[in-house]
Amino acid sequence: MRRLVVLALLALALPMAAWASGIDFTNQYGTISVSAAGLTTTGSELLTFGTFAAAAGHSLGWVSYTTGALISGSVTGNGGVFSSTGSTFDIIGRGAWAKSIPGYSHGSVTLFAGSFVGPIDWTLVSTVGQRLTYTLTGDIIGTWYTGRQVSGTTTQTILTYKHELADQGKGNIGAGGGNITVPEPGTLGLLGTGLVGMAGMLRRKMMGS
Repeated sequence: MRRLVVLALLALALPMAAWASGIDFTNQYGTISVSAAGLTTTGSELLTFGTFAAAAGHSLGWVSYTTGALISGSVTGNGGVFSSTGSTFDIIGRGAWAKSIPGYSHGSVTLFAGSFVGPIDWTLVSTVGQRLTYTLTGDIIGTWYTGRQVSGTTTQTILTYKHELADQGKGNIGAGGGNITVPEPGTLGLLGTGLVGMAGMLRRKMMGS
């Protein structure tokens, strides 16, 4: 009976495990331009992607994103909320490491092409003298390089100064990252179904003996 329970639990756990961890990524550097019309990034470097990590002084590609217009609060002060309407969020891989990824062409490959979904929080988290630190946090959804529709989350830390933000709407990307939930191919689900069948057969055999 114990074997039956173990097989049944394993069968149920495998399909869920395919969604469990996802792919982590980090990015850094680059700049932002922000106003009530929205936020736009330039030149943020992709530093890690899953098990891949860029060597010192190099990058794996780049991360770029934009938001919709500010729908509440303010760009300065304690922050506010941006709309996801018209937003973008893209992760591009480049270099030798990306050559094995489907879709690689002309030196790069689109790893994730999507946008924010739902409200995007713009939050002041610290003030040190004239230096301000904000976080931009939201859910993202889009197309994985395999063609699958996937979703995830991201948090981007923005560093700026009071006069730069107020006068020019500019800041630097101190750090950023997130996680994208990527379902495995259906083989794990099929394996789980097979284990359920095996458990049923074992149960019938035990009852018949």
